[in-house]
Amino acid sequence: MPVTRPRAILFDCDGVLADSEALAAQVVADDLAGRGFPVTPELCQDVFLGRAVPDMVAVIEQRFGRVPDDWPAQIGRALTRRMAEEVVPVPGAMQALRRLAASGIPLACASNSSRAELSAKLARLGVAELFQGRVFSFEDVDRPKPYPDIYAAAAASCGAAPADCVVVEDSLPGIRAGIAAGCRVLALVWELPEALLRAQGAEPFRHMDELPGLLGVA
Repeated sequence: MPVTRPRAILFDCDGVLADSEALAAQVVADDLAGRGFPVTPELCQDVFLGRAVPDMVAVIEQRFGRVPDDWPAQIGRALTRRMAEEVVPVPGAMQALRRLAASGIPLACASNSSRAELSAKLARLGVAELFQGRVFSFEDVDRPKPYPDIYAAAAASCGAAPADCVVVEDSLPGIRAGIAAGCRVLALVWELPEALLRAQGAEPFRHMDELPGLLGVA
């Protein structure tokens, strides 16, 4: 049975395009450990995967202790600097992204990162131009993932109804946002078990090389 090509493809960034989640966890862990909190990069990756920085504050203060009011700005600057210098692509992601861009299907990027951090990652990966300005951070919508706002905005920027779009994700907040927006969601099996991704309503896949075929792009 032939695969129906979507009207638009809406990409998350971290863990889908940028292999950034371990690096981000290290940056956060270094900051929190420096404040005397008992954290490791592994714990930070497990607890904060897919969360916007403002949403991290309540979790940190509930589990560990108070952080300064300007902590989101502080950690945002640290993340942006490290991403601009060190982030690398997810295996196969750049080839898949360029192949999909060449197909003529509109692409958008929707991330729970800040504008500055997201811009730094896309610039380092050299793919910002493929989205033709259709790039959204949590700062561009009223509510971050897991709310549907960011994927609804990304779909609208492509001139497509959410039901005609495919979201490419890897985290639970992102999957929930895509499902809530009414999109089909493909989930890269990366940090989370396939069964958990499927239970959230996503369609798991194992490698970014598979993506064009799953979207009807030869």
